[in-house]
Amino acid sequence: MIEAIIAFLAYYIIAVISWGGYWGIVILMAIESACIPLPSEIIMPFGGYLVSTGEMNLYWVATAGAFGCNVGSIPAYELGKRGGRAAIVKWGKYVLLDTYDLELAERFFARFGSAAVLIARMLPIVRSFIAFPAGIARMPLPQFHIYTFIGSWPFCFGLAWIGMVLGEAWNNDPRVKAWFHRFDAIIVLAGVAFVAWFLWTRWKRRAR
Repeated sequence: MIEAIIAFLAYYIIAVISWGGYWGIVILMAIESACIPLPSEIIMPFGGYLVSTGEMNLYWVATAGAFGCNVGSIPAYELGKRGGRAAIVKWGKYVLLDTYDLELAERFFARFGSAAVLIARMLPIVRSFIAFPAGIARMPLPQFHIYTFIGSWPFCFGLAWIGMVLGEAWNNDPRVKAWFHRFDAIIVLAGVAFVAWFLWTRWKRRAR
């Protein structure tokens, strides 16, 4: 079942980017930054793949991804600002956000202050939740968006660059295709294991 979910997500992401181009990347990364489990690790590399085919520009792909992060962070920031921690605890469960995720982001923000937004956007996991404590702390909105964009751009660029490099190798070197076909089962199993672990830990903590 989880494998089917991963396949559906990949198909959905590819369809949206193929349909919307750069705006498709903006929409998908906005969804990811709104704490909805839509992996940027699939979104941005596929944008990079389209760079390798000449359909997109690497820098514009990264910019679209970073802009999407800004757009998607607005609801999380406003929820933290207007509703505080209690609102996040109450409504976070609908996007698989629990108190552990919130406390992780809060500790990160308490340690680094406003710069936490800039730093966290370059890191997996915590990057998706840092907008909540920023909103709770009432970080100035212009500063929040500037730090979000600057921190998100290299993250998006790196993933897109990986997709571009793999896309070029895929199209030009038949050995790459052979390697992927040889290890595709391992890749799928690793992806399924990660998603299963992600869902299981959150449901377990929620049960407690």
